[in-house]
Amino acid sequence: MSNHSSRRVWKTAAATIAGAVLAMSFSVAPASAAPLVDGDQIGSITVHKFERPATPSGLPNNGTAVDTTGLTPLAGIEFTVQQVNALDLSTNAGWDAAHNLSSVFSPADPSGSINGAGFTLGTGQAQTTDAAGTATFGSLPVGLYLVTETNYPSGVTPAAPFLVSVPLTDPDNNDNWIYDVHVYPKNSITGAEKTVTDAPDVKLGDQIDFTITGDIPNEEVIDGYKIVDALDDKLTYVGASATLTNGTAIAEGTDYTVEFDAASNTASIVFTPAGLLLLAANNDARVQVVVNTTVNTIGEIENEALVYPNLGSFTAVPGEPGGPIVTPPVVTKWGEMTLEKVNENGEALAGASFSVYATEADAQAGTNPIVLNGQSTFTVAADGTLTISGLRYSDWANGAAVAPGSADYRTYYLVETTAPEGYELLAEPISFLINSASTAVGIDLEVKNIPSNSGFELPLTGGAGTGVLYAAGALLVAGAGLLLVRSRRSTTNS
Repeated sequence: MSNHSSRRVWKTAAATIAGAVLAMSFSVAPASAAPLVDGDQIGSITVHKFERPATPSGLPNNGTAVDTTGLTPLAGIEFTVQQVNALDLSTNAGWDAAHNLSSVFSPADPSGSINGAGFTLGTGQAQTTDAAGTATFGSLPVGLYLVTETNYPSGVTPAAPFLVSVPLTDPDNNDNWIYDVHVYPKNSITGAEKTVTDAPDVKLGDQIDFTITGDIPNEEVIDGYKIVDALDDKLTYVGASATLTNGTAIAEGTDYTVEFDAASNTASIVFTPAGLLLLAANNDARVQVVVNTTVNTIGEIENEALVYPNLGSFTAVPGEPGGPIVTPPVVTKWGEMTLEKVNENGEALAGASFSVYATEADAQAGTNPIVLNGQSTFTVAADGTLTISGLRYSDWANGAAVAPGSADYRTYYLVETTAPEGYELLAEPISFLINSASTAVGIDLEVKNIPSNSGFELPLTGGAGTGVLYAAGALLVAGAGLLLVRSRRSTTNS
């Protein structure tokens, strides 16, 4: 074999051996590192915020990312994360201290319980959930963290503060650590609305009912619940009661109390500990409170209510995050009209009286006159005016506008019961409406009376005209008698 051929064989063999060694170096994994916490590792906590479903999702809560299909994300919820200082989770002693802390940790007073255990909290960093309900806290060193829901809309029952460690043992691979932790606290969303029932009623003093309906938080434990109705001064409080919409019986005094503060004209329905247990057991129902009132003054009366779905909301300011739910306002409207009584020349007439009716049939029959301030007839003043005050708007009922033809639309009717002296009564009822225009200052309706017999003079027995006729007749009879006497005397003398 030539030297050239020999060198070529060794080169080929060397290349083959080198390739085999290189292949071995990539195919054989190095020995596994010990599954120990890397104290220099940087981790994260990702908060996923969803509305609490009606039934438990059954998803794991072990720090891993899970499929949240079907859950409703909540945007705009603020979370704050604080590290527990001087607690080293790269040591066994640190984990032991974390375990001891968990046994005394109080979600009701998280900072106090942590401080009481001999630890302090680092500076908080806040993030707000996005449209997907997600807030991510990155660049977190290894440690134990307090996660607190620090800003949330009204009607939201926040998740309790909780502690989470970075890292966590991987539940799918027990010889590994998860440094990017996912948590899924859920909120109960509570809504409320208010309605008013005034359609059957037409005058001041009739009972007006306000109904407040509030959701029950979807929580296993409800720490507080109350409904508050601060009534307008034009409303007089009569009473209040509460029920559950699913028919479960609740009793005043046992499950809830009714408190009325006359100074602020405010009714409060507050659930007792026994009532809170009932609410938690019936959180698929709603609370319904009916507040009974009467209207004492005319006006467009706007009213709203407050629903406090949890204990934290009791001390919060209405309208601010975490505060009570403020229901959309409802309005009941009451007004008046002014008529002027005139003669055929447009001059004011006094002395007439009227009754008012809510239907034309009652007006025609003279039945069921409307009673205002204890009277059913109303007398025109000396200046010819009469104001009928305290009637419900014709075009507004049960908190909404109503149109002519609706059963709740109200046309009122005037019937004259006493006419001014020397004038005829009105022959038929006069219809009128109550609304914002009629309630404004001014004359809304001119009512004219016609003189008696339409102004024509009636003959009167014993009057001057017939007396003259009788006198003339008597004179004629007397004259005829004298002529007869004279005629007889002439005949006798002849």
